[in-house]
Amino acid sequence: MSTLWLFLHLAGFTMWIGGGLGAMFAGIASKKEERAAMGAVVRAQSVVYKSVIGPGALLTVLSGLVLTLLYSGKVTGPTAWLMVMQGAGIVGGLLTLFISVPTSAKLARLDPMGQAAAYFDELRARQKVVSMIAGALALAALIAGALSR
Repeated sequence: MSTLWLFLHLAGFTMWIGGGLGAMFAGIASKKEERAAMGAVVRAQSVVYKSVIGPGALLTVLSGLVLTLLYSGKVTGPTAWLMVMQGAGIVGGLLTLFISVPTSAKLARLDPMGQAAAYFDELRARQKVVSMIAGALALAALIAGALSR
């Protein structure tokens, strides 16, 4: 049973971090595009957020909580690395699920050239900062998890 949860945990953070890297590089590459093309870029990023990053973050956090409950009686005591992994993973996952994914959905509905251009730029800046923080926390959790073994 714990092997299944560990597989789901690994699959989840692979989706989360891999999708995040893909969305990040698409955003970097889009800087060379004209403003009119930004709508297509954020719509594509929104699909990645809704179908890969969000489910990956959710799967990672939920399976991590289940693994914590499964192993709570078997581990002699939590290590510092284990606590860093859990804390960074939960905070990064919550940032992803409650800020990054909804922000990407809002961005996908806006026209970068229309009346909401200023709001589009504001949301894009928020998306960039929050996703960077969530990605750094996910990476910190991944490294801490590797060091806790």
